[in-house]
Amino acid sequence: MPLLKHYSQPIPPFEAMTMFQSTRRQFFSTVVAAGVTTSLAARTLRAANANEEVSLGFIGCGGRAEKLLSQFETIPGVNIAALCDVDANRLGSVKQRFPAAKSYQDMRQLIADKSIDAVVIATCNHWHCLAAIWAMEAGNHVYVEKPLSHTQWEGRQVVAAVRKYDRICQVGTQQRSDPMQAEIKKFLHDDKTLGEIQTARVNHYFIRRPIGKRDTPLPIDKTLAYDMWCGPAQKSPLFRDNLHYDWHWDWNTGSGDMGNWGVHVLDDVRNNLFQDSVALPKRVLAGGGRVAFDDAGQTPNLHFAYFDTGSIPVVIGLTNLPDQPGAKKSPEHLGPGSGYIAYCEGGRLEGQRKRAVAKDADGKVIKEFKGNSGDVLHQQNFIDAVRSHDRSILNAEVSVGNDSTGWCNLANVAFRASGSFDKDTANSIAVDEWQNVLSAMGEHLKSYGLGLDSDSIRLSPMLELDPATERFVGDHADVGNPFLKREYRKGFEVPELV
Repeated sequence: MPLLKHYSQPIPPFEAMTMFQSTRRQFFSTVVAAGVTTSLAARTLRAANANEEVSLGFIGCGGRAEKLLSQFETIPGVNIAALCDVDANRLGSVKQRFPAAKSYQDMRQLIADKSIDAVVIATCNHWHCLAAIWAMEAGNHVYVEKPLSHTQWEGRQVVAAVRKYDRICQVGTQQRSDPMQAEIKKFLHDDKTLGEIQTARVNHYFIRRPIGKRDTPLPIDKTLAYDMWCGPAQKSPLFRDNLHYDWHWDWNTGSGDMGNWGVHVLDDVRNNLFQDSVALPKRVLAGGGRVAFDDAGQTPNLHFAYFDTGSIPVVIGLTNLPDQPGAKKSPEHLGPGSGYIAYCEGGRLEGQRKRAVAKDADGKVIKEFKGNSGDVLHQQNFIDAVRSHDRSILNAEVSVGNDSTGWCNLANVAFRASGSFDKDTANSIAVDEWQNVLSAMGEHLKSYGLGLDSDSIRLSPMLELDPATERFVGDHADVGNPFLKREYRKGFEVPELV
């Protein structure tokens, strides 16, 4: 197959669809594999100087990408050099902001462009890993949005690719770059102002609406290359109302709110409470359901999970429902609506994006923390690592992001492996905060005429993880392991590197 030529304007849809027939193997056997050594060397040298311009290519031009574009363009020496989106309309809109940038509908063309030093991946979740690996094979450094992976197996392959190709790879858990986190860790671990941490509770209370349910498949606009949009996912008809964003609630392409927002909060717990000493939990149990929404969504809008870490137990409660049908506020809850509570011997610390507060055993505030979300700082951290070719300075290096994503992946696997809610299984966990979360979820469901024992609520067995293989072992391994790796479409397989 001849080298695909570059386009400075969006590829016409019919030409694009013809070009998309090339498989990853065919493409990289000619464009990348033959010159991967020289490509790697050239790109390493291009960004070796602290004052060198870093040329970025953006894969994905949706809402998240537009925010990242605004953040990266503020960094001195960063050039937004190329844009890519399978949706020609979204690509054209962003192209107006960056008229000098090259534009592509096929990410493989952008990846093969040797003028690009690094790519920013802001696609649907199911594309994150394959796009990152393709980019690194071609010599690019990678900034990839969270969650790193759609399944835990493919996340491990990205970590292996970083090591194999010696690339810089930052995951978009930007709160890692908020200076407030260092202050919290000092307060909890060095000063031990509240004593030992005993339990952690995570909340994500965020109202969402149904995504619709169609009788006929959603028509796909001819300006969108749907085969490439599907990529590694199965090419299935869609019965929701919107293509974009609502892919989050389809297991084929998304990870629900556990992977969408849960990864941020669980990453804070791993960072601040465990100081990354726990990569993955030893055991996980999860439940919930998709309730009150008569729509095409598959992921739970009510989700709760228990993580046995071998030290501090962690529980999470997540809901997308208002406190009452049709209401505009979330149910009452202790602590932040999206954040965590570290219960300690002498009080608790409540943390969330941009701020945290420490309280003594009587609930009196003893210290407040102010943060900034880590925006721009996180992107600057990535650019600094690219220029120095030093991944040790990254705040969310790929292995860190893979582990934090893993907690969400495992909570999702447990939900998908679940059966009817079993009270005995739920009550077998003698952790107060777990029982508190169950009680809160039960009360929440009453507003919808439901309870934990309703047919629409599920609960998994306790799944035990082997940390060496990242596979389940024990009595219930057979129900969990099938969800650890997806079936990839031909031509879009994530390569097995480890």
